[in-house]
Amino acid sequence: MKQLLRILLAAVGILAMVAVAAVVYVTTFLDPEDFKPRLTAVVEEQTGLNLALEGPITWSFYPRIGVSVEQARAWLPEQSQDDTAFAAINRAEVSVAFAPLLRGEIAVDGLTLDGMRLNLEKNAEGEANWQPLLERLSEHNNETAETVLAPASAGPNVDAGNLSVVLNIASVDIKEADIRYRDEQSQALWRIQPLNMSGTNVNPVRSFPLKAMFTLTKHNRLDAEVLERGPDLSSDVNLETRLRLGLEEEQIVFENTQLTTQTRRGADSEPQQLALKAAEIVARMGERQLSIRQGVLETGLRHADNWQGSLALSLAFGFDGDFAAQTAQLKDLQLTGPDGLRVSGHLNLEQLLDAPQYSGQLTAAPFNLRPWIARTGASLDTASEAALSDVALTSPIEGSLERVALPRLSLVVDDSTFTGDVSAALDGNQLSFTLEGDALNLDHYLPGAATAQQASRGLLRKAFAQSEEALLPQEWLRTLTLQGDLSVEQLVLAGLTFSNTQLALRGENGSHRLTSFESGFYEGELNATGQLDATGNVLEWQLSPNVRNVQVAPLIETFSEEEAPLRGRFNLEGALTTQGNRRDVLVSNLNGELDARLNDGAILRSNVSREMCELVAELEGREVDREWHPDTRFERFDATFQVRNGVVESDDLLVRLPGIDVQGEGSFNLNSLDFNTQANARLVDTGDAACQVNPRLQQLPLPVRCEGHVGDDKTQWCRFDRTAFQASVVDLLRGEAGSRVEEELEERLGESLDRIDERLGEGAGQELREGIRRLFN
Repeated sequence: MKQLLRILLAAVGILAMVAVAAVVYVTTFLDPEDFKPRLTAVVEEQTGLNLALEGPITWSFYPRIGVSVEQARAWLPEQSQDDTAFAAINRAEVSVAFAPLLRGEIAVDGLTLDGMRLNLEKNAEGEANWQPLLERLSEHNNETAETVLAPASAGPNVDAGNLSVVLNIASVDIKEADIRYRDEQSQALWRIQPLNMSGTNVNPVRSFPLKAMFTLTKHNRLDAEVLERGPDLSSDVNLETRLRLGLEEEQIVFENTQLTTQTRRGADSEPQQLALKAAEIVARMGERQLSIRQGVLETGLRHADNWQGSLALSLAFGFDGDFAAQTAQLKDLQLTGPDGLRVSGHLNLEQLLDAPQYSGQLTAAPFNLRPWIARTGASLDTASEAALSDVALTSPIEGSLERVALPRLSLVVDDSTFTGDVSAALDGNQLSFTLEGDALNLDHYLPGAATAQQASRGLLRKAFAQSEEALLPQEWLRTLTLQGDLSVEQLVLAGLTFSNTQLALRGENGSHRLTSFESGFYEGELNATGQLDATGNVLEWQLSPNVRNVQVAPLIETFSEEEAPLRGRFNLEGALTTQGNRRDVLVSNLNGELDARLNDGAILRSNVSREMCELVAELEGREVDREWHPDTRFERFDATFQVRNGVVESDDLLVRLPGIDVQGEGSFNLNSLDFNTQANARLVDTGDAACQVNPRLQQLPLPVRCEGHVGDDKTQWCRFDRTAFQASVVDLLRGEAGSRVEEELEERLGESLDRIDERLGEGAGQELREGIRRLFN
């Protein structure tokens, strides 16, 4: 046994000495420079590249047997050697394992590429400089390449058939590689640098670990590097995976892949983190198919201005793509994020390479939309703190790279549910929707911390409050094509309730029309049409409202929260125009005409006819004996309003009661909210008069003046116009008595009114009766 061991050890020693001697002989007596012509010829024959080996080719035999090449460059056939080389390398080294050489096998132990540079270009016509190279390589199969390269790797006097190449590389290292891509069509310059890649136990049968690290940059100008400008986009990429090369099946499999990126747009932007994990990624090269199983895409988005820290989102998915058929499927989509965000669905894609089209299903579970709006930088200050806190939707989805559509949409926003369809162009220049809803309380979404009821009380003031902000995006409206239809069973705005509201909008080329607005409104109807012209420098507005048979009593009670003093059915129609894009400007430029009337009207819980008749009877020294209705019925109540530059004026206000006519005029300034109105009440002797009237009293107006500001105390708004009444009495009696009694009339009337002003308590009625009687007797 001992003798056998000695023989074996001697044999191994002899073989080792022979192998060492062979290596020494090869590295000593064979000059590697003799291989240069052969190598350049083989590369040109197989690829068409013009190869220049500017550095030495050297042998190495410790710690492993190998050969290295330094300073190699290659040019495309159409290039001259004065041009930048298509490919270059600082150093390449290949080493082989010693033991397989004893068996007549070449087992590559290590492959190192140091300082590789690759210059890829696409010209203005879309022609790529690497395309001829790919076509040339496709003309030569693997067997031809092995036949040519095996003698070159084994030596000039070695028969290729005597060596067996074993593709099992212990280690592959690519160091400090630099890949440039210049695209003249998009005027973009891409660069991968430095690229470091390593793999161990590389073989064509089993999976092996692979790691890669590089920085990807993009410049939006081809001369950006010459001008020493920083990249417009920069991304640090790190890849770890296990790679399986199915060369015979033309299939590449990535197992347990982890890809992480950290991307910046510009030098000062926050880094955006992205991580892709996948249990398996299969690329079938021959069939041009790609599949991803158990994929998870995770992000850590940052925005220095809008939120602190990063925004974590996660998208789980599966993917099957057939690029030959130009189809793909995104399956089992699950998007999750903070504040209860959970979106699921699937997508089917067609015409993937030419004009991608997609369709599928999208479902968002109830989530809080408020923090997401805040993350966009928008300020959200709604009357209800719970507004937009419960949002959910489900719908099929379809579209392209230019548009997206949600047909058969079901949308829940807080207490409102809408169904219909929505579509929009991704560039924002087209919007179309048809939606039906059960209920919508817009007061919850109005700005301000007040409740909806509190907002309604200050409606007038809020509506005309000045704001420096533009109401509408004019530039967007110039290019927007709009088609929208909205119907809501119950709509609440400023505390007012609208029923069965229907709205239709149409617009294109900067001209947008409110083709119809119809709504039930307090047992009546609202209708309106309008137009908005955004083609000029200033927005031009037109509105034609029509109000029919609206009950004013519940309308007044909505505003005042008190029992209404008036009832009737209000009617209004007219046309208004204005221009501008701010509330104050719109009000200042408001012009038009409105006709208003009140049908079946009455003053509630007060009978003016009774009060006037009792006053007349008292003045004439008699009594009125009849039954009185508790309310004052209007026979007529109408007016025409002229609107001029934000000031509403009327000179034909007419209110007709049984036996009483009220005529007035006045103005209301929408800019300052000041008003000034004067009305005269006259007793008339009509067939349905409440009482008999002295003919002289029919000519005597009882004036009332209302003036002030809407913010003043309401009790101070209106008063009996003593001066106007005195002047009317004097004018009336002057016509009968002549100018000779003018001074006496003024004195007697003034004394009576002065005493009334001083004494409004006991005896005031008698004082008035005696004073008036003396004037008329």
